[in-house]
Amino acid sequence: MTTGWIIGFVGVGRMGANMARRLHDQGYRIAAVQDRNRLTAEHLGRELGCETASTPGRVAELSEVIITVVSDDAAMREIYAESDGTSLLAHAKGRLFINCATITPNVHIEIEQAIERQSGVSLEVCMASSITQARQGTLYLMCGGKPAIFERAKPLLESLGSTPRYIGKAGEAAKVKVLVNMVMNCNTAALAEGLGLGDALGLDLTMLREVFSQTGAASRVLETDGEDMQLRAHECYFSAAHAAKDSGIALALGRCGGLTLPLAKATFEQYERLVSTGKGEIDKSGIAELTFQGRMG
Repeated sequence: MTTGWIIGFVGVGRMGANMARRLHDQGYRIAAVQDRNRLTAEHLGRELGCETASTPGRVAELSEVIITVVSDDAAMREIYAESDGTSLLAHAKGRLFINCATITPNVHIEIEQAIERQSGVSLEVCMASSITQARQGTLYLMCGGKPAIFERAKPLLESLGSTPRYIGKAGEAAKVKVLVNMVMNCNTAALAEGLGLGDALGLDLTMLREVFSQTGAASRVLETDGEDMQLRAHECYFSAAHAAKDSGIALALGRCGGLTLPLAKATFEQYERLVSTGKGEIDKSGIAELTFQGRMG
């Protein structure tokens, strides 16, 4: 049975594709998908039985709700370009846009204003979970925008996450998401250093992780990344490149607020170093490659 709105997706990488699969399983009609990687979109389009759109504008034309999951500020501005007749704004009138990218908060505000100029509405929906949760519909969702739009979108959001949380006006959820990722990235870098030093000292790392889990060294990152760091298993759930990007956004927000953030800066520099070695697409746990002796050659 078809449920609710007709949905379109722009950006169907690991996260976007699994969100689309989840909504399809929940009975929503997926009308179209589009991605800058045409082959990725074609595979998903065949799987879901929907159109592989050639442009973002075509997705908006076919859909009532458009969910965007793109990588950064530049990609967001591109799919919403006001001077481009193939962008999402070409068919924004009467549409609801749900934007899930982790980007600079002011860009979410820009996009909301651009959509409203074209008689559409939008909601930022920032996700603090990963691929598995996207597929299972258990994402942690932080939402920013007008309260009435949040309430309107809430039934759909509850198919993607168990407890969507309204944070405030446009840009506010993005601030919270950046801080979540900043702290997560710092925790990841600290864990990598702790395990790397433990390894250099000749300690059994399985034992060390167990001790960490029962003491003040415990963290969510220890649960998700500790074993992967030990085993060098860096299948990507959240890339090192995205970790660098998000830590960079946090540093920029800190500068605007007159703050220095030395731990965030050091973490950003480590992730930038990892990216510069060509390892930006491995998981954020790959930061351990920089701290374990002998791993980087």
